[in-house]
Amino acid sequence: MTGNESILSFKKVSFEYSGNKPILDEVDFSIRRGTKTTIMGQNGAGKSTIFKLITKENEPEDGVVNIASNLSIAISRQVIPQEELKLTVKEFFEKAMSNCSIKKIYNIDPKIDEVLEAVNFEAPHDKVIGSFSGGQQSRLLLASALIQNPDLLLLDEPTNNLDRAGIEHLTKFLIDYNKTCIVISHDTNLLNSFTDGVLYLDIFTRKIDQYRGNYFDVRDQIIARQEKEKSKNAQLKKEIIENKEKANFFAKKGGNMRLVAKKMREKAQDAEESIVGLKREDKTIHPFVISSQKDIKGEIVNISSFKILKNNKLVQKKTNVEIRRNEHLLLRGPNGIGKSTLLESIAKNEAEGTRIASGVNIGYYRQDFSNLNFKDTVYKSLLMASQKHTEAEMRKIAAGFLITGDVINSKIEELSEGQKGLLSFARLVLQEPGLLILDEPTNHINFRHINVIAEALNKYDGAMIIVSHVSDFIDKIRIDHYLDLEK
Repeated sequence: MTGNESILSFKKVSFEYSGNKPILDEVDFSIRRGTKTTIMGQNGAGKSTIFKLITKENEPEDGVVNIASNLSIAISRQVIPQEELKLTVKEFFEKAMSNCSIKKIYNIDPKIDEVLEAVNFEAPHDKVIGSFSGGQQSRLLLASALIQNPDLLLLDEPTNNLDRAGIEHLTKFLIDYNKTCIVISHDTNLLNSFTDGVLYLDIFTRKIDQYRGNYFDVRDQIIARQEKEKSKNAQLKKEIIENKEKANFFAKKGGNMRLVAKKMREKAQDAEESIVGLKREDKTIHPFVISSQKDIKGEIVNISSFKILKNNKLVQKKTNVEIRRNEHLLLRGPNGIGKSTLLESIAKNEAEGTRIASGVNIGYYRQDFSNLNFKDTVYKSLLMASQKHTEAEMRKIAAGFLITGDVINSKIEELSEGQKGLLSFARLVLQEPGLLILDEPTNHINFRHINVIAEALNKYDGAMIIVSHVSDFIDKIRIDHYLDLEK
């Protein structure tokens, strides 16, 4: 049951990074006990920063974050930090428990099994975290929050890397969940299944609008309001032009007509002040083209065998897949079977049973972005990816992916996960690969950009291998071959 009790509120909260990167400006909102709230906003707007302010990882520059006394909070992060990948499952959960009020727990193993069952996953307690697939790690992240039994559960992109079964299980879990929950996600169907309200974060004004209702209702309200504002602005602009023309006409008449001209100018000025500032963060990335390497012909990739992980053992399987220019392969299989491992080995041209034609340039979109140097600036990363583009052309391509201003001079480690994804696509455009390898390319990406990305991949005329569990996205892309690792 939800009540009227507010357990969390932001009062005039402002925050910025490094004194020159403002994120929030006098933000106000409140969360009632038992509600399930979605945070919406452009990639890089500061959605994850809000979570860090709630967990006190960051402190506001101004304003106050009010948290009810004795309220326990746990967060399921987007990714497992590199330093925790070396931990065993048991050590990983012990570290999670050290973050909550229970400082010491005896016989933690039954509790681990209980929360793993809640996320529909079995894992040996002595297995190293880094050996699990991306989807399995997503389940572990959620379980590490649940084991703390929090009053407020924060979920940051919980569907990333999950297969269809995992998303269905998570959806049911959230529908049945009877405590307070705040979720950041770009999975619209998931969000609409449980959302009571939305916090809408504007990347330009750095303000938050709070809405009540399910996700689709709120989205429709926002669109309707924007259309109304656009229509009103169009009428005001028409009035401005007419009044200025009249002012100029009467001013030339002289005498008493100058007073009329003055009134016309005042009317034009009033209309200009009434124009509503539209929410600019709603713009999507520009349509783009990933040009393919021109000097390649015939068979580009041949897969005769591959290895999968079954019952914790590597199993060799035979197949016969040939990918030529302008052909797309969809790689399928459940979480943990070895899709990402196979893609990585192909990207490195080290996959046993896979042959890549000589001289083929490979463009690789890796789901955890670990093929990027996080210490590089965005500018340097783009420059290194560029094959033959001038700096002006490079900057224009980057701007199409909303990489402008301070972002292009930032270090990659300072970007949000969504911005890292957009940077990765900009690099692929600059690389002009003959073979495009994509591992869950919609993870972290704002839903407004998904159709633009799908259209670009659909038109890509080199060889392509893709892994994605997002069926709506895959349905928009031409697929010529399928390879199901499980079957």
